[in-house]
Amino acid sequence: MVMSRAAIRVESLSKRYVLGAEVDQNRTFRELIAGAFAQPLQRLRRLRGSSKQQKTFWALKDVSFEINKGEVVGIIGANGAGKTTLLKVLSRITPPTTGAVHYKGRVASLLEIGTGFHPELSGRENIYINGAILGMSKSDIRQRFDEIVDFSGVQQFLDTPVKRYSSGMYVRLAFAVAAHMNPDILIVDEVLAVGDVEFQKKCLGRMQSISEGQGKTVLFVSHNLDAIKRICSTAIYLKEGRLVYQGGVDSAIEAYLSRSKRMANTSEISFATERWGSGRVQITAFSVENGEGRPVTVLHAGRSYTFEMQYSADEVRGRNTAAIANIEFSDEKGTTVLLLSSDYGHAGIGISQKKGKITCSIEDFSLAAGDYYITLYLGEKGGETWDCLNNVTAVSVAGGDYFGTGHPGFPLHCKTLTRSRWCSR
Repeated sequence: MVMSRAAIRVESLSKRYVLGAEVDQNRTFRELIAGAFAQPLQRLRRLRGSSKQQKTFWALKDVSFEINKGEVVGIIGANGAGKTTLLKVLSRITPPTTGAVHYKGRVASLLEIGTGFHPELSGRENIYINGAILGMSKSDIRQRFDEIVDFSGVQQFLDTPVKRYSSGMYVRLAFAVAAHMNPDILIVDEVLAVGDVEFQKKCLGRMQSISEGQGKTVLFVSHNLDAIKRICSTAIYLKEGRLVYQGGVDSAIEAYLSRSKRMANTSEISFATERWGSGRVQITAFSVENGEGRPVTVLHAGRSYTFEMQYSADEVRGRNTAAIANIEFSDEKGTTVLLLSSDYGHAGIGISQKKGKITCSIEDFSLAAGDYYITLYLGEKGGETWDCLNNVTAVSVAGGDYFGTGHPGFPLHCKTLTRSRWCSR
């Protein structure tokens, strides 16, 4: 096959997972032998239809693209879009179900913090081990050793076992090794999720120098769209395991941000299935407006927003029934990361008519970049729950210079942001 200028060529790539399949990597030799004898019987049962039908999930489906030498390509998409699965296939960590990947040059990848590090060994020893795993010779590692250590900033702890390192130190050392092995293709998955602002700047600068100064190819997955804009020359947008767009960064981000998210409207909320409560008062619509009063589905940290919840009541008890309204944000793991509650706002709200709306305004939105699901709650203060809609809608946060540092990157392991004052005496 003629690769022309292509550093990577992906052809009809698909990856399928079996949901609920149990994988036991600690089976004994006896169990393996017993399993080998049991396989013919299991196959016969499947043919007769007596075994449970296993469900499959396509993390990637028929993805094809080509990346030229020297490009810095950002890979964007919502959580579950297949970004990390794609990088694992490209890094040869997991094989594809169908399709093929063709490379031109040596590949280095940084997908997980400290992958290949031995916790009992020191940082110095792990540099040599990790470098060897990535394909560097001992002489190459020795030649670049001082540069790796200087970049990582862990000189003081170089002879300390890495099990005592913080997550930030781990990723700094791991990135330093991977970035200095002189790869033809560098694959990075959200390395900016850990580390301080200065280290994040060093990472971005290093990836830029690898591509521009050395003509290497970089694939970079990040939810930080500002970082994607800053260092990437092109971008790939994935949605539900399929390639939606490949091309200019601005166009890819525009396509991603304007994607059809589950932003709630009246009909979607009215027919929501994941809801519970007495139903005496029901939430009928939800929207978000920016400081200028315009509807938005993409938010930026540090800006002002108004959240509006419309409701319909079957009956109104008294002149003004005291109520509690909550807007709950959760991440892709289902962990609540932000709660806006009228009960904490020191301003009572009430239901006094059969149709109305409840608004919540904030001046300093404090979520870091990422995708979040919203749960809405409306109930009587000290009484029954009227309506609760679980994960009824979703919003994206696309960064923002929250701290006024001139650098928009935020660690994704820290979902909420807070300004603070520091001093030393």
